[in-house]
Amino acid sequence: MRICILAADHPTSAKRQIMEQILEALNNIIWSDALVFLCLATGIYFSIATRFLQLTNLRSMVKLLLGGSASKKGVSSFQAFALALSGRIGTGNIAGVATAIAMGGPGSIFWMWLIAFLGSASAFIEATLGQIYKEVKDGQYRGGPAFYIEKGLGVRWYGIAFAVATILSTAVFLPSVQSNSIALSTDNAFSIPVHYTGIGLVVLLGLIIIGGVKRIAKVAQVVVPFMAGGYVLLAIVIIGMNIGEVPAVFGLIIRSAFDFEPAFGGMIGMAIAWGVKRGIYSNEAGQGTAPHAAAAAEVSHPAKQGLVQAFSVYVDTLFVCTATALMILFTGSFNVHHPEGGFVVQHLPGTEIGPVYTQQAIAHHFPLLGASAVAIALLFFAFTTILAYYYMAETNLSYLDRKGRHKWAVWILRILILGATFYGTIRTAEVAWTLGDIGVGLMAWLNLIAILLLRKPALRALRDYRKQKKEGKNPEFHPRLHGIKRAHFWEKTGGKE
Repeated sequence: MRICILAADHPTSAKRQIMEQILEALNNIIWSDALVFLCLATGIYFSIATRFLQLTNLRSMVKLLLGGSASKKGVSSFQAFALALSGRIGTGNIAGVATAIAMGGPGSIFWMWLIAFLGSASAFIEATLGQIYKEVKDGQYRGGPAFYIEKGLGVRWYGIAFAVATILSTAVFLPSVQSNSIALSTDNAFSIPVHYTGIGLVVLLGLIIIGGVKRIAKVAQVVVPFMAGGYVLLAIVIIGMNIGEVPAVFGLIIRSAFDFEPAFGGMIGMAIAWGVKRGIYSNEAGQGTAPHAAAAAEVSHPAKQGLVQAFSVYVDTLFVCTATALMILFTGSFNVHHPEGGFVVQHLPGTEIGPVYTQQAIAHHFPLLGASAVAIALLFFAFTTILAYYYMAETNLSYLDRKGRHKWAVWILRILILGATFYGTIRTAEVAWTLGDIGVGLMAWLNLIAILLLRKPALRALRDYRKQKKEGKNPEFHPRLHGIKRAHFWEKTGGKE
């Protein structure tokens, strides 16, 4: 009845409502319990199969992060780390954490931690595969899930399916989430109309993406350490001001995660679902985004970049997301929605889920800084994520256009991502997040199945790396010695140009 009335009085509103309902239904199908289980199960399996490299190879991760150098064809390990981290660190670290708390309660943060720990092993596998099956095209390294699906599994249509899903996700769906959060936070902090923010983002983004991966990597290696370091430093100050409350907040998170906290009783299912969903959205482990950046790195052995990318998951979730969560929970700057309607907790009446939670948390201690600090952080976080999205989309377009005959397609891609970026600034956060979740879910389904099927080459590469390190060598990779076929780049060079 309500839709019929709307259709009579407001046809545009009715159509929008129907479209939102369709998107929500599609999102619920993609993000069913099956995907949550698959993410957790994949992380557990690879953690055991790699002998918990998250812990045993932690020192190597940090050492490799700072080693290596760029070449004419590839970026340095640190640049690839920064490029991947620019994709990982985005609105999910600020608005996404707030959404997890709002929909799943404080316990969702524990499940974000768990999926980050387990996902670090999945991130190693996918990044290593990206390196193993990379190729040189137009004078630069290209690689990612579409490449290793076709070469490793020998299934061209599967690779095409991932490439198409990734282009749709990273060029159409996901940019709107990032730009939406930027627009909301700048409007709240500086009263800048959202369409003006959209125009500014489009102009700046256009100037950078025309320069290609080298320019994007150079921007990322400067901006990412600055933005992440500055934000975590601010969080450390606030944590220091509330140091006596740290045990209580961690206790609240743990109790809520296992349904032991009376205030959030009966929400364990929501806590797990939203913690895993927002954890994957934030750290992207297993989603299939990071292998694009990993493949661009100049290294002598694929496992080197795999370990670097495994560490980037830690930086994203255990550092940045935790910093956001603690600030919000210290100050009580959050609402928790009841699964059946209404609120379990409502500390911020009338506040839309998103970056405003974090702004309120910072403003609690620094009234003149809260809104502007988060707006600036989100601008850097989300903007660099959009840059990473463009690189991923371009890489998959390169996969589809093997012979490079359709140069015009790159310009269409640029127009698409610029349009999606602007569109996100003028749409509601709910629509933007739903589109983003659909994109992440599609990629995750396709990539997780692929890396499980392709586990052997990555695990062999890890064993080879560990063996050579034990022998005191600087590991180099020769795929045929380990029964790995169609790793054409490494067959020709062994990692040496």
